[in-house]
Amino acid sequence: MTKPLPDSIDATVSLLEGADYVADRSLATVLFLSLKMGRPLFLEGEAGVGKTEIAKVLAEALDRPLIRLQCYEGLDVASALYEWNYAAQMIEIRIREASGDTARDAMRSEIFSEDFLIRRPILQALEGAPGHAPVLLIDELDRTDEAFEAFLLEVLSDNQVTIPELGTIKAPEPPIVIITTNRTREIHDALKRRCLYHWVDYPQADRELAIVRRKAPRANEELSRELVGFVQRLREMDLFKSPGVAETIDWANALTELDAVALDPNHVADTLGVLLKYQDDIQRLQGAESRKILDEVRRDLSSS
Repeated sequence: MTKPLPDSIDATVSLLEGADYVADRSLATVLFLSLKMGRPLFLEGEAGVGKTEIAKVLAEALDRPLIRLQCYEGLDVASALYEWNYAAQMIEIRIREASGDTARDAMRSEIFSEDFLIRRPILQALEGAPGHAPVLLIDELDRTDEAFEAFLLEVLSDNQVTIPELGTIKAPEPPIVIITTNRTREIHDALKRRCLYHWVDYPQADRELAIVRRKAPRANEELSRELVGFVQRLREMDLFKSPGVAETIDWANALTELDAVALDPNHVADTLGVLLKYQDDIQRLQGAESRKILDEVRRDLSSS
């Protein structure tokens, strides 16, 4: 059964924590307002900071279906909204022709009916049942083009879409919409204005440690503290791609599988490919550089 929406910021924090998502208060505030006002939430930030996870956690916590539209270059309306089942339509036409039922208007209204409509993510989200409207995740919108953004304006403004053969389909209850972007390009202001906005940043060390404790509970406490300190140091460096929270969690789990109870220079060298995804970054951290960072982390932890 669908759970009620949180009635306060504190309740929103508790809702997320109940699904093992450690959110700062600013994120909980804008999420609460998005739910309260019925406005889409536009989340921007680096890859791996937990933007997509917010939609997943929200669907789980509220016991609502999650409908995900994964964006990519060349995504068009047919893939996002609907398309006609052309094979089934052709079969229907052949059957009618064979039976002599060839009245043009009747055939047209029949083959362009909902029976032959293939619903894609956005249409599925708009047709959600009242009281059980889904969470619609439009993920990595920056991978699409401006034409697709323009198409989304009607959806976000009026919670409806127009299908020429069927007319306008309006949501009986608006879905909860979460839009994410990694900011590989700027999204047009017209779309942003229809949303509430939040920049999801890398977490501070204490929050990242809390995340690791929840998402990698088998990791030793000393190991967790050291690897979080190590990752925090890496983000201060001029790397091609700084590790996100997802990589921190993966690293904690990987080191746990190797029975590590604390960071060791050899383990760091052997597992950098879990944390970093570009060879230039890995080479930069090999040898003395990683040992230097590890020594600094241990020195900071011992003095705190």
